[in-house]
Amino acid sequence: MLSSLRVRNIVWKQASLIKRSYNASAQLPDLTKDRYQVKRGDYSQVTDADVGFFQSILENSRVLLDESDTQSYNIDFMKSVRGFSRVVLKPKTTEEVSGILRYCNDRKLAVCPQGGNTGLVGGSVPVFDEIVVSTQLMNRIDNIDELSGTLECQSGCILEQLEQAVSEKGLCMPLDLGAKGSCHIGGNVSTNAGGIRLLRYGNLHGSVLGVEAVKADGTVLDLMSNFKKDNTGYHLKHMFIGSEGTLGFLTKVSIFCPTASRAINVAFLGLESYDAVLKTFLAAKRDLGEILSSCEMIDQEALDCSLNAFNLRSPISKYPFYMLIETSGSRMDHDEEKLNNFLQHVMEKRLVLDGTVTNEPGKMKAIWEPRETIGSAMFEDCYSFSYDISVPLKNFYDMVEATKKQIGSLPATVFGFGHIGDSNLHLIVKCKEYDTEIHRRLEPFVYEYTSKLCGSISSEHGIGFLKTNYLKYSKKSECFDVMKEVKRLMDPNGILNPYKVLPKKFV
Repeated sequence: MLSSLRVRNIVWKQASLIKRSYNASAQLPDLTKDRYQVKRGDYSQVTDADVGFFQSILENSRVLLDESDTQSYNIDFMKSVRGFSRVVLKPKTTEEVSGILRYCNDRKLAVCPQGGNTGLVGGSVPVFDEIVVSTQLMNRIDNIDELSGTLECQSGCILEQLEQAVSEKGLCMPLDLGAKGSCHIGGNVSTNAGGIRLLRYGNLHGSVLGVEAVKADGTVLDLMSNFKKDNTGYHLKHMFIGSEGTLGFLTKVSIFCPTASRAINVAFLGLESYDAVLKTFLAAKRDLGEILSSCEMIDQEALDCSLNAFNLRSPISKYPFYMLIETSGSRMDHDEEKLNNFLQHVMEKRLVLDGTVTNEPGKMKAIWEPRETIGSAMFEDCYSFSYDISVPLKNFYDMVEATKKQIGSLPATVFGFGHIGDSNLHLIVKCKEYDTEIHRRLEPFVYEYTSKLCGSISSEHGIGFLKTNYLKYSKKSECFDVMKEVKRLMDPNGILNPYKVLPKKFV
């Protein structure tokens, strides 16, 4: 029996997805250059004189040189790529970033911008020996204006800390991710991150009001704004949203933060088929309307992955599919009535077979936790191939079934979950360790199948390093030409995050 409880807004801590230290005995991934057979670009090697320059503008404590200090910056979260940078720089100001890039551009030293290093496509770690420039110490909040609902901050601010800061002003971040305890807002903007609130607030192209970015030659572009309406020529800020650090280094951002909802409800539902999921989603849009803020789909294997990894309890008994639906509004009685009518409707039609609904903070956390921790669970004591794609909703789960067939009898588990509210599927193939044959079966199969469905090979994680050769499945050659021209204009020496986004022949 479904019941409703009193609603209160809640911000809860998510476990950090990134461990900044690696056990010395843990198995390291192969070097990227070896696993993927990449050839180093024509860049200079770092010398003692270069290190001396960096130490002249940063304290020695902000120039990391020992392998024990630099190793975690060379390995991605998935442990699928690994570089061998011997220099990690940690600036605090835009001026320091400008000085670093100007020098590196003159010396033709390649640079890898890095935020929280929570990316899943190898975009935030070096491929070879690029100098890592970390935003970890660029974590200042400059202003929160509750009247206009705007936040100004440096790019190294952690998303969860921003959420906590704006909540004190009665606002909320338009972005929410499972990695919010570690990810940096600059990295979120640089990858145009999506997350569970996109259904309600849209993507970052709409929420980001302005940015400050440093070009490869050290030129600082002040594109900051606190207005939704700023129609003054080319919207240059959009070049940096989603460009993954290949066109410039983000140092500041200005973001519109909507008013926090006073009434929040969360429902966790069990369904027998994907067809029932689609019909329930359609009913949610019609019955819940403006208060629908999140709509997630999870298959049984995905939920089991999370439950088993972290010894969690499922909110309800086992079903082939689950949906997690959240509503956010301003009137408790109004929202409860709409939600109860929706639930009565879908249960009478036998679309939803079981479920639980709550607006009590502790119980909401318990319901969200299995969904939020899937991203980290799929890498617990194993290796996972992770694909982030957009496909038509009618074909959403076909992708999972087709991948299971493609993998066949190989030792792997295939499952899917994601933001069904915006057609974003996370397709996961979990195995004991990296397996060349499984990799060969998956790529380019997954991208070819996505292309046949007229989908996108990257929904919210970006292209990074791992998807550069597959960008052709979502972009035409004419688009490549324009992207190449923009890259050469902004970064003629190609020092910013090389080997990322654009395929090698277009760089």
